[in-house]
Amino acid sequence: MPRTHPARWLSLLLAAPAMAAFAGTHEYRYDTVHSQIVFSIDHDGYSRPFGRLHIARGWLRLDPDDLGQASTELDIDLAGVDMGDAGWSAAVCGRALLDCAHDRMAHFASRSVERTDASHGVLHGTLTLHGVSRPLAIPFRLNRVARTLYGLHTVAGFSATASLDRTDFGITAFPDSIGHRVTVWMELEAIRDDHSSTGTDATKDSP
Repeated sequence: MPRTHPARWLSLLLAAPAMAAFAGTHEYRYDTVHSQIVFSIDHDGYSRPFGRLHIARGWLRLDPDDLGQASTELDIDLAGVDMGDAGWSAAVCGRALLDCAHDRMAHFASRSVERTDASHGVLHGTLTLHGVSRPLAIPFRLNRVARTLYGLHTVAGFSATASLDRTDFGITAFPDSIGHRVTVWMELEAIRDDHSSTGTDATKDSP
């Protein structure tokens, strides 16, 4: 039997703690600084302008080796909608559309994950928006789970997309100038925190 070179044993010993750190299911809280949600909707056939939203708080349970067992809940702060213009943002937040004063948060809670390969899947859950709850499927990619550059945190990063009909949620104003179909892109980072689902709010962290 060939002998293993001492350097090989050393590399295995050094790698073992890192591999163990990501093994199994752990809890994460969403990084509200580095997580963003961008949406686009038709404007009277002229263009599909973009708006931006932020996650207010949320948690994730994840085993990178078993995506099918993942689960999550999160709140999206509708009152922080950014259309790139203060007046436009206020109009979108108004009573006729998002009605942020009455329903400030949109809430998503997962029900199951359909795994398609080692790093891709579809998250199935319920979105509550404008006081209405509807099922929503979110295709996603797990980009990376690793320690940050300075070793401050273990971070899980995702990219995801979704599509929904605003009228399904009772947002029916301006049907002749605003499209029904909303396309959503999500770039999400979550910081490992094994107490995140016990009610601890997501907090802002430095890079």
